[in-house]
Amino acid sequence: MSNLTLGLAIAGGLVLAAVVAHGAWSTRRNAPRQAQPEAQDSMDEGERQAGIEPSLDSSAFDEALMPPPPAERRPGGMDALIDVIAPIALDAPVSGDAALAALPHTRRVGSKPFAIEGFNAQTRQWEVPAAGQRYAAFQAGVQLANRTGALNEIEYSEFVMKAQAFADAVNGTPEFPEMLDEVARARELDQFASAHDAQLGFTLRTRSAAWSPGYIQQHAARMGFVPGAIPGRMVLPASKPGLPPILGLGFDPQAALAEDPALSAIRAVTLNLDVPHVARSEQPFVRMRETADTLALAMDGVVTDDDGQPLFNDALDAIGADLEGLYDTLEARDLAAGSALARRLFS
Repeated sequence: MSNLTLGLAIAGGLVLAAVVAHGAWSTRRNAPRQAQPEAQDSMDEGERQAGIEPSLDSSAFDEALMPPPPAERRPGGMDALIDVIAPIALDAPVSGDAALAALPHTRRVGSKPFAIEGFNAQTRQWEVPAAGQRYAAFQAGVQLANRTGALNEIEYSEFVMKAQAFADAVNGTPEFPEMLDEVARARELDQFASAHDAQLGFTLRTRSAAWSPGYIQQHAARMGFVPGAIPGRMVLPASKPGLPPILGLGFDPQAALAEDPALSAIRAVTLNLDVPHVARSEQPFVRMRETADTLALAMDGVVTDDDGQPLFNDALDAIGADLEGLYDTLEARDLAAGSALARRLFS
């Protein structure tokens, strides 16, 4: 073989190798970014709180027929601020088992939650009826408003029928508030809630290469997010167990359910904050901004609104100032963000 032929062969081989290398580089460049191996972090075990089972003594029966206090302002349970409450008087104490058997099959009146509470003859507290307890009185309630709208006349009539049926089953006598007054109260509460509801969303969009589900989950986990109840969703837990998450993070659920998720190409994820559901003390909007900025930097993305327009600091500062005013208004109405009442009303 001549030197010329040899040189051409070598040159051809180099060109072919370059083409192959470029093809491989292009494939890698356009492929969804993947999660990287990292050391497994140690997990802290949560503390468990032991419940105390109530017991009955003879004094409970002596006090059983004492008049119960009216519905109080308290965490959870019914509250006259957002509920219609109908007292149900009894001639004699009723067992929790009998009360449970008399409850309606559904706990809704139209689109509104319906509830029955009993006045525990021993603890002297209102509670959801429980087996093994005795109750000196009951009260039925229906929520005045939620995100589906205000309680209307038809729903109120259904509430009366359900509460009356329960009262008949436990030999009780209900006392219902005036329908027109309660419906008017429901409309006013609904107008307030509609004017002060806020659900914020940021979109994080990729600048270049797409992301795989594992890549998103790995970066979100570093920010404290954990898997949610549905595919393609992660949540940032509240500081106290049992409370709604501070933030939600979501991406295409079909990508998460793909046969090979590593091949799924995702170009946008969303961050969500349901303002009335998260306590002000959690600083949810501050954490939302920090999360968005950190993920954008780490994942080579850009933070935008729902229309794809970039969100700059001036606009975010204005949103934060508006939220502070919203928090003040909710607190003045005894519906502080994150409270049990606010979570019920804005649901």
